[in-house]
Amino acid sequence: MSRLAGRIALVTGASRGIGLAIARALSADGARVVRVSRRLPPAATSAWVDLPCDLSDSAAVEGLPARVHQAAGVPDLVVNNAGSFLLAPVEETTSAAFAEQLAANLTLPFLVSRAFLPGMRARGSGRLILIGSIADHVALPGNSAYAAAKYGARGFHEVLREELRGSGILCSLVSPGPTDTEAWDPVNPDAREGFIPRARMLRPGDVADAVRWVAGLPGHVDVDWLRMGPAGQ
Repeated sequence: MSRLAGRIALVTGASRGIGLAIARALSADGARVVRVSRRLPPAATSAWVDLPCDLSDSAAVEGLPARVHQAAGVPDLVVNNAGSFLLAPVEETTSAAFAEQLAANLTLPFLVSRAFLPGMRARGSGRLILIGSIADHVALPGNSAYAAAKYGARGFHEVLREELRGSGILCSLVSPGPTDTEAWDPVNPDAREGFIPRARMLRPGDVADAVRWVAGLPGHVDVDWLRMGPAGQ
């Protein structure tokens, strides 16, 4: 039997890149996956549910658990993957861009986690997996706004672990290094000194495999923080 058979998994930002790879990996392991993204049209099969949602709208996030419950049930697993990437020096980072990074990479996982925790607490089990970044623990040039948000998200993850201790809900942070997604298209790292070429980066499927491993562990196994990156870096 598949490791996640009979379980419900929710993945945010699941229309492309890492989120799509995670959704496919969890589905392949038997989970019924609720894919959440503002890019997806509503759809459903016995294996998955697509729910369009603008996660930047706090009211829409607050209403998401009821929609998910109606479509699939209370999630056993919530993967906070949705986010945004910005590469710019401090002097070239506007206050609006800084705020956007905080909203996408810190406020959003806070809102999603807060929305789904009551259902998990009532059941007494579940896993929250937050997709972080190398930028949540390593200072890199051009990452002021992105790193501020990701470091904050790591702090949020650590507080969640303390608040949920003994509740039956487990929290894991998965922090991948550079991963070859379309977020790198405007950067063109192959042509920039000091950047890892895209051919040597992680693939979305690599991150998905890590999430699938954590998600499939028995409930007595806790994974706090999983860091991963391209070999040789």
